[in-house]
Order: sequence, then structure tokens, then C-alpha cells
Amino acid sequence: MTTPGSGRLSRRLSTTQATVIGLGSMIGAGVFTAFAPAAAAAGSALLVGLAVAAVVAVCNALSSAQLAAQYPEAGGTYLYGRERLGEWWGFAAGWMFVVGKTASCAAMALTVGTYLAGETWGPVVAVVAVAAVVTVNCLGVTRTATATAVIVTAVVAVLVVVVVTGVVGGDPRADNVAIRVDGGSVHGVLQAAGLLFFAFAGYARIATLAEEVRDPRRAIPRAIVGALTCALLVYAAVGVTAVAVLGPDDLADTPTPLVALVSASGADVIAPLVRVAAAVAALGALLALVAGIGRTGLAMARTGDLPRPLAAVHPRFSVPHRMEITVGVIVAVAVLTVDLRGAIGFSSFGVLLYYLVANLAAATQTGSHRRYPMAVHVVGAIGCVALAVSLPVASVVAGIVVAAVGGLYRLVVRRGSTSGPTSPRSG
Repeated sequence: MTTPGSGRLSRRLSTTQATVIGLGSMIGAGVFTAFAPAAAAAGSALLVGLAVAAVVAVCNALSSAQLAAQYPEAGGTYLYGRERLGEWWGFAAGWMFVVGKTASCAAMALTVGTYLAGETWGPVVAVVAVAAVVTVNCLGVTRTATATAVIVTAVVAVLVVVVVTGVVGGDPRADNVAIRVDGGSVHGVLQAAGLLFFAFAGYARIATLAEEVRDPRRAIPRAIVGALTCALLVYAAVGVTAVAVLGPDDLADTPTPLVALVSASGADVIAPLVRVAAAVAALGALLALVAGIGRTGLAMARTGDLPRPLAAVHPRFSVPHRMEITVGVIVAVAVLTVDLRGAIGFSSFGVLLYYLVANLAAATQTGSHRRYPMAVHVVGAIGCVALAVSLPVASVVAGIVVAAVGGLYRLVVRRGSTSGPTSPRSG
């Protein structure tokens, strides 16, 4: 185990704890919000979009697991891209991850605030939630895992109640899930898949925690596959039930689809429970997101791609406290202006580019490091590009602009530096 104050993170997490952190990132606000805009995009073909998102997510997860086994250190695809493809590829992955997931943090915080306090006081509650999450993360990663486990257990229990309520009392109809040609074009299906990918992308947090997991070469692949499998089962059950009971049109019209689901099932009495669960789920996702961004930011700061003072690791709690506090401040400011649905699209665009780099990096691995067929990485890469360009135009344009700003920033910083970058593995 790394000694405190060494500048490295301590390996304190078990496989189960890593799985829980990844699952907590996926069983977040996405399951309570993403189905509505996806239904608006694809209509009755929503479930096809869900299947497409799942296939892309599985390919990305396997690529990430294969890479994490070879490079069991903090940074995720930022590290993998640098090691396998070059510094610029790594920077692109890290930059889009940090920016996209910071937007996602703002969306999660706003979900907490809106569900608990309404639109007027929601931003204030969101800022309080961000402050609380950053505090918990700064107290140590094992506390993050424990808090996430409690939240995941509670939220999954509520989702089970929602699904059972819909099946028993909601009059689910087979024709609602029947795919009709006019229910969504190919573009609509891909756009729905891109929006739903927002709800699957949490397994990236497991890879970014690789420097804190015991026996990472075995634990990281198992945790990624385990978390994604659990999330797929939950999303499939919730998605099919919501479409079958509400129908694609009603599902698209509501900003709170699972509240609408229990109401349509004659169970208004549990609607407040669903609202609380949505807020708690968003809080759990926010907890894991801040941890993941902190670790990727730590790796980028170690190489100078972000300001080097952000690479500090707390001598007692062994966490990148400066990076996490910085993220918290940025998110607290962002919640005052961000739009929830727009944040979902923007976050998806950034994270899809992040996984594009992961698939390309995994395709270069050879010998004993290759665990999965090349087809996995090819399908993953093509899927990432297809879903990214199919997202709403505003999200794509914003993503391209932010990517260009990041590239310009790196050019300016590197041009003014007299020393070359160091490897993230040497920090």
C-alpha cells in the first residue's frame, strides 16, 4: 500500500467496492430522466435505442477493462490514450471527460435540487449538495464507496417497487412496445441511443479509480463488467415497463417519467417516494462523478495538462483534494445556468469521444494484454462516432467548440513551457 504523503493514491478498495462505485454512477438520475428525451427522439423505437446504447456501452466497457488490466493507475482513458496512441490523444480523452462529466455533475446537482425544493430554491439546494459531496469525497475514497453502497441499495429497492407497480397495476400493453416504422427514423434511434448512453457511462469511474483498487489487474475488469451487467438489467426492466404502461408519446411528454409511471398505475401514494429516490440517486451519481473527475484531473495535472498544483494528494486521506474542490467550485457555479436536458446531450458527446479513444487504444494492445476480439473495439469505436454525431445539434456544436478550446489551451501552455511533459506513470 502506498504510504500517505507520497503523492500516490492508496489501494484501499475491494472489487465489490469498485463495482458499487461504478453502479452508483449508472443508477443515477439517468434512469429518472433520460427515457423522456429518448422517447421524444425515437418514439416506439425507444427500446431499439436502448439496445444500441447497451451494445456500445458493453464494447466500451470491455475495451476499458482490457486497458485497465495493463495500466492499473489513476487517469482512465487519459492514461491509456497517452500510453498507446500519444499525448494528444490522451489529452483529448481527458479533456472531454473532465468537461463532459463536469456538465453531468451540474445536471445531477440540479436534479437533487429540483426534486427536493422545486425550481425556485433548487439551485441553492444543488450548491449545498455539491458542497456535501465534495466534503465526503475529500474524507477518503472508502467513505465514498460506503455512501454509494447505501444510496444504490435504497434506489434499486425503489426501482423494483416502481417496476412491480407498473406491471401489476399499470395495464402494460404489448402494442406500446411494438416497433413501428413511423415511430422513429434511424437518426432518431441513434439520437435516443446517444441520450440513453448518458445513463450507462458510469463504469468509467471504475477505471479512473484503478490506482486505489487492490489487485487491480483482476479487480478492475471484474468490477466494470459486474457494474455494467447490473445496470443493464435495471435499465431494461424500467425501460420496458415505462414504455409498456405509458406508451412512447406520454413518456416523451413528461419530465418525470417514473412519477408518471406510478401515477398511471394508480399508485400516487408512492410518487413522493419516487421523487426522493430520484434526488438520492442523483446525489449518489454526483458522489461518484466527482471522484472520477478528481482522479482523471489528478493524472492530467501530474503531466502538466492541467495546472500542476491540482496534482496534490492529501497526506492523511489520500485523495486528490485540490482537484475535487476545484471541480466542486466549478459545478456550484454551473448549476446557476445549466439546462438539465441540454447537459445530458453535452455530457454524452464528451464521454462518447472519451470512449472513442479508449476503443482505439485497446485496438493497439497485443499478446497477453489482449483479452477480447478486435471486433469489440471496432464496433465500440464506430458506435461512439455514430451516437456522438446523432445527438442534438446544439450538443454537438457545443462539444466541438469546447474540444477546440481545450486543444488551444494545451498548445498555448506547451508553447510556453520549457520542459516537456512527463509520463503520468512517473508522477
